[in-house]
Amino acid sequence: MAKKTKRSIQWVRDKKIKYAGIHLIAEFWGGKIIEDSKKIEEILVTAAKRAGNTPLEVTIHKFQPRGITGVVLLAESHIALHLWSEFNYLAIDIFTCGERAMPEKALEYLKKKFKPKRVEIQEIKRGKIR
Repeated sequence: MAKKTKRSIQWVRDKKIKYAGIHLIAEFWGGKIIEDSKKIEEILVTAAKRAGNTPLEVTIHKFQPRGITGVVLLAESHIALHLWSEFNYLAIDIFTCGERAMPEKALEYLKKKFKPKRVEIQEIKRGKIR
């Protein structure tokens, strides 16, 4: 059953253009491997709070023999991570909306926790309104 949460429409402003939100897509290579479900949940919630977001729900799934996926549903969208430990690779999505959201702060926190040797980042401004 879905929980009902009041949503306030807030747009991200970039000069004269408004966006629904910022979506950061990050790839971490060669970092620390964390496959502890409770630790991943703690990391996701802390990343969300560092970004100025409101965590609503967290889901973690451990794969056998290895790998993990974690998602924190936010009042402002979501943060998800997918770990392929056999390749020492972590895929991260951070999609946040609202003028106070700071997705880059969540990304910086995740970098500190996973200590990747190589990082690739894409930024997508979603829901452009002219």
